[in-house]
Amino acid sequence: MEDQFEDLFDIEGVKKKFMFVNRKAPYGTIYALEVLEAVLISAAFEQHAAIVFVDDGVYQIKKGQDTKAINMKNFSPTFKIIEMEKEDADEDPDMDMVWRIIVEKESMEARGFTPDDFVIDVEVLSSAELGAFMEEQDVILSG
Repeated sequence: MEDQFEDLFDIEGVKKKFMFVNRKAPYGTIYALEVLEAVLISAAFEQHAAIVFVDDGVYQIKKGQDTKAINMKNFSPTFKIIEMEKEDADEDPDMDMVWRIIVEKESMEARGFTPDDFVIDVEVLSSAELGAFMEEQDVILSG
């Protein structure tokens, strides 16, 4: 498994642009948590990364989630780690890493959300803008 990560992240110093697309609601499947884990792994390898929330994926970062009734741990606060990684990368000139946290405008608005409804600061892109941004990526992982 480690060899797979080395091939994917190209440890030889070449930075790749990774996009992690979150399409699923946060609970009921393992997809959301697995994408989050992949994002955190990419941080360890200091790769360029964008984490994108579309469709029901926007619920993953919604403030005020109460998961007691479904007997599951609320993992949305973990996204704060990604926000901290982004801030570190933005502030450290020696860190050759770019982070973007993006919400698709149409998905956000269809669910009645605004950027203030999320546990982390987000960049809002339209579907067309997001499509153009996807074209620039080297690796796209979706969950």
